[in-house]
Amino acid sequence: MRSLAVSSLLVASASAFSTAPRSYTGLVSTVSQQSSLSMLPTNNNEDSFYPFPSTESSSNFRLDAKPPTSNDEVTDGSADLRQLLGVKGAAGSEDIWKIRLQLTKPVTWIPLVWGVMCGAAASGNYHWIWNPFDPNDRDVMLGLEDTAKGFVAMILAGPFLTGYTQTINDWYDREIDAINEPYRPIPSGAISEGQVIFQIWFLLLGGLGIAYGLDVWAGHDFPTVLALSIFGSWVSYIYSAPPLKLKQNGWAGNYALGCSYISLPWWCGQAVFGELDRPVYFILPILYSIAGLGIAIVNDFKSVEGDRQLGLNSLPVAFGIDGAKYICAGSVTLTQLGVAAYLYSIGETNYAAGLLALLLPQIYFQATLLLPDPVANDVKYQASSQPFFVFGILATALCLGHHDFTA
Repeated sequence: MRSLAVSSLLVASASAFSTAPRSYTGLVSTVSQQSSLSMLPTNNNEDSFYPFPSTESSSNFRLDAKPPTSNDEVTDGSADLRQLLGVKGAAGSEDIWKIRLQLTKPVTWIPLVWGVMCGAAASGNYHWIWNPFDPNDRDVMLGLEDTAKGFVAMILAGPFLTGYTQTINDWYDREIDAINEPYRPIPSGAISEGQVIFQIWFLLLGGLGIAYGLDVWAGHDFPTVLALSIFGSWVSYIYSAPPLKLKQNGWAGNYALGCSYISLPWWCGQAVFGELDRPVYFILPILYSIAGLGIAIVNDFKSVEGDRQLGLNSLPVAFGIDGAKYICAGSVTLTQLGVAAYLYSIGETNYAAGLLALLLPQIYFQATLLLPDPVANDVKYQASSQPFFVFGILATALCLGHHDFTA
């Protein structure tokens, strides 16, 4: 119940649990590395910083692209807000701070904030400032301290480490963005390479510093939050950067997304307020990350032709759209059935029944939207199904937080 008081503020943004699908509009079948590099803004006077080398090219050509209003900038009055959130249809801006914020894609912070909240709930040790449901949980000062801890953990997971992840992803996608989305900040030259590299390092090192501060604040003998942050940052790097570039592989890339959006913020929130001292605290978030893999597949359906041309082995490319849609539905459904079965096995029948109740609408939307036509219905399916999924994660976390494992 503790987290339910604020959860309704996030449900409208449940679709942020999905990464934006790739766009291949205007993509030619063969693009040489040299031609794509020649489209990038270069500044030979700027230094590079390992492991983010500056673009090297013999051409001085600079792509001076701006978002064309007729095609990309929405006309419903939300273009400026879209620019700040880092989503498509955004207005152009010359304000460097707005551009920096756009690179971090604030709309993608929401799942990580939700994950931290779920981890705090799973710890069973988060205190309200004044709990109307529990007269024994009304220590105002303790509640204020826990509120502050939670806020700092959300800042770590959202603006800093998710911001780092999104910025580094745009950095390593700059060549293909120069073809598909030349109005993006990096290929358009709205922000220099040196400024992007500085932002990557600032967000990474700042995030690791905050993580260590949270460990000190929580009194950890071992810096658990820092270790999780280092691991998550490494996953983010190998997801986007060669030679591994996990996003090129459907299984590894999609699971990396699921883990980053669900498991890691959950563990961070739980470590700040409690202990990760039971296998179940790892197993259940990992199961939900497998479900997250299925959710990530939905974003690949519309990109299947472009992925095939670029040699990206997404699951729709590897298994075909018909095969991938069943992998998607199966991973989302079977993992949640497994979680519900576990909750039932430890005597939490009410929570298990609640989780099954939240799963039924997801199965219905799979049958009516995902399976009939995953390409045409991808957005509608995500918007319809994901609120039930994310509340299922929260219900599971609340169950763990309230369960007496010593009984």
